[in-house]
Amino acid sequence: MKKVRLGFVGVGNMGQAAHLRNYASLDDCDVVAIAEVRPLLAQRVAARYGVANVYPSAEVMLEREQLDGLVAPQPFDRHGQLVAPLYRYGLPILTEKPLAHSIEVGESMLAQLEQGGSFHMVGYHKRSDPATAWAKTEIERLQSTLEMGALRYVRITMPPGDWIAGGFHEVLGSDERMPPLERDAAPSDMDESTFAAYVSFVNYYIHQVNLLRHLLGESYRVTHADPSGVLLVVQSQSGVCGTLEMAAYQTPLEWHETALVAFERGFIKLELPAPLTHNWAGRVEAFYGGQEARTIVPVLPPIDAMRAQAMNFVRAIRGEIKPPCEAPEALEDLCVARDYIRLWKGV
Repeated sequence: MKKVRLGFVGVGNMGQAAHLRNYASLDDCDVVAIAEVRPLLAQRVAARYGVANVYPSAEVMLEREQLDGLVAPQPFDRHGQLVAPLYRYGLPILTEKPLAHSIEVGESMLAQLEQGGSFHMVGYHKRSDPATAWAKTEIERLQSTLEMGALRYVRITMPPGDWIAGGFHEVLGSDERMPPLERDAAPSDMDESTFAAYVSFVNYYIHQVNLLRHLLGESYRVTHADPSGVLLVVQSQSGVCGTLEMAAYQTPLEWHETALVAFERGFIKLELPAPLTHNWAGRVEAFYGGQEARTIVPVLPPIDAMRAQAMNFVRAIRGEIKPPCEAPEALEDLCVARDYIRLWKGV
């Protein structure tokens, strides 16, 4: 099969540790070009990963290269400025989460994306973790057969912890000063303090907002925001209760992220590793109640979620699978975040 030709737009810490290291080692794709505003950093990274060409901007790269897709690990408050203009080239593109800085910017991006004619895969890598993939398949099977009864409850917990897990140890840097970069405008319906709370929530918990929908299998609405800022409660379209427990406690040296999907007579539990963990999938446990109760803990391949996500993006470019999360669904996450802040802060 012809290899997928990829271009990278930005190779900072996340660009290298979470993305480039994975794509550069896949057999079915070639990273052929890098666009980076820091030329020395671009040269160093290109030399390490065997990338042939470097460019000062994505536009110059796209004018000179024949590419099949783009990976643009940029800060989410630059997606409207930098990512949306790239839609016109009609290439599949992957970015980090969330879709945008605000609902307004996200809506504008979707309108431009429709004109471009390709897809934007948003990097909710937890969907690609082998444990999550196993759990999702089994949840759908149980919902179809009803052998464990109806889906009753989904609970996600994620206290602050060491999300890097040594993932930046091999990142290359340079002494170059980052040039001034344009940022997307703040939303018009929030004052400064409200917007700061919104950005903090989006930056840290939008993965769990997205994962909650993925496990429920349908959209939901926020019904309660505890004044302490610890608990978010939702109700799905079909009436299933879900919760997200946030900073109930914190641990500086570990990562404690879990999900419980409860049926009337059984459950599925997920334990997910730190986001930048290498070669380590999550753990999943399924309990089936009844007369012959049993527990299953499947043995999963040692593939971390970021690498699995890279594999899924390449497969999506080839048309072999649907992207795990596309831009239209990712806009829902921003709407959930806005509703949560409205309930929590009363504005």
